[in-house]
Amino acid sequence: MTVDELLAREAIRHTMHSYNMAGDSLRWPDFIALFAEDGILELEAFGNIEAFRHEGREAIREWTEGHGRMKEKAQEKAGKGAFVRHQLSTCTIELTGPDTAKARSYFTVYTQIGPDHTGDYIDRYRRVGDRWLIAHRRICLKWMSSLKSSG
Repeated sequence: MTVDELLAREAIRHTMHSYNMAGDSLRWPDFIALFAEDGILELEAFGNIEAFRHEGREAIREWTEGHGRMKEKAQEKAGKGAFVRHQLSTCTIELTGPDTAKARSYFTVYTQIGPDHTGDYIDRYRRVGDRWLIAHRRICLKWMSSLKSSG
């Protein structure tokens, strides 16, 4: 592996972590900026959760406006101790070209009630300038707690 490949992988990991940090802290402009202009954010259907697909930063921004308000209200309702923390684990990153990569990561979400849900992020990344941005993120839920939470 070359130094350039190592640097690319670390930059991609930075984007992965920044996505969770921005989403957990409801910093939506930072969250949206992690996607390529034509980036895609999608969720596969799971149980009673409907699938969605948002294409382009503008569509993702519109989704965060509604989703963000819902998360803020849920956290207010849950009280002062409410929190959401996405934890990443087992991650593989494959560089597919000089400016493209794909990755798969496991995630588990914790809230004040404990483990809330878990699944996989299946991603494609694109280098834009000196940053690696999300070109496509597909969220595949694998398990969800039956307890109520703010997340």
